[in-house]
Amino acid sequence: MLEPMLMFLFSPVFWLLPSTVLLAWAWRRAGRSVRVAGVAICLLLLLACLPLGANLLERVVEARVPADAWCVPAATGPVVVLAGGFDRPATADDDYRALTSDSWHRLRFGVELWRSRAGGVLWITGGGHGHFRESQVLARLAVDWGVPQASLRTESTSTTTWESAFALARALRGAQARVVTSPAHRARALVAFRAAGVAACVQDTGSDVVPAGGIGYAAPQASAIARSENALYELAGLAWYRWRAARAGRGPASGQ
Repeated sequence: MLEPMLMFLFSPVFWLLPSTVLLAWAWRRAGRSVRVAGVAICLLLLLACLPLGANLLERVVEARVPADAWCVPAATGPVVVLAGGFDRPATADDDYRALTSDSWHRLRFGVELWRSRAGGVLWITGGGHGHFRESQVLARLAVDWGVPQASLRTESTSTTTWESAFALARALRGAQARVVTSPAHRARALVAFRAAGVAACVQDTGSDVVPAGGIGYAAPQASAIARSENALYELAGLAWYRWRAARAGRGPASGQ
C-alpha cells in the first residue's frame, strides 16, 4: 500500500484543480466526446468534495464487508483493537492528545466490547516510527479506562494492517478474533487477518455516513474532502490487500 505521505493522491481537490485547468485549455481543440468526458470527470471530483459525495463513497467502502463476516452478539474470543495512528509523535506513554480520533474511537469500542463479554483478552496492535508506539499509548489509556494489565496484550512492531495481522497470527491461532476498527477500514482489515490464517470477524462500530442536513450537505466542505480521501484510500488498499491475499492462496477463490 502507498505510504501515508502519498495520501494526497487520493484527494479529489488534488485532481480537480489540474483537471479543470486542463479542460479549459483544451476546450476549443477537443472533440465533443472529450469535452463531455472532461466535464463528467470534473463534476465527479467536485461531488467528492461535498458531504453528499463523501457519503456515497463511504457507503461503497463500508458495504465491502461480507454478510457472514460480522461478529455475532454471542461471539467469544479475544478482542483485537487496531490502532488508528498518531496526529504527531507521542512524547510519553500517556500523551493521549497525540492519538487520532480514529484511535480514540476504536479503543473505546474495544474496551466496551471487552466489558460486555465479562473480560477476556484485549489485544491492541500498532507500532509506528516514534519512541512511544501507538499500542503502548492506547494500552495506557485502556488501563485508565479500567482494563487490568493482566487482560492486556500489545503488539508494537507493525506499521500496517497487513503486518499487524501476520504479527498476531500465531498468538490468535485457534481463536476467533473480534476485530475492532473504523467503519471504512473493516473490509481491508478482514482481508488481512484472513490472509494471515486468523479466524476473524469484524465488530459493528457503526457508520461514518452523515445524515443529510440542510443546504450545507451540497456545499464543498473540508471534512467531506477528508472523508472522500479516506474512502478512496481504503478502496485502493482493499484492492491491494485482496491481490496480496490471492497471491498467497488465501483469497476468496481459496475459500479462506
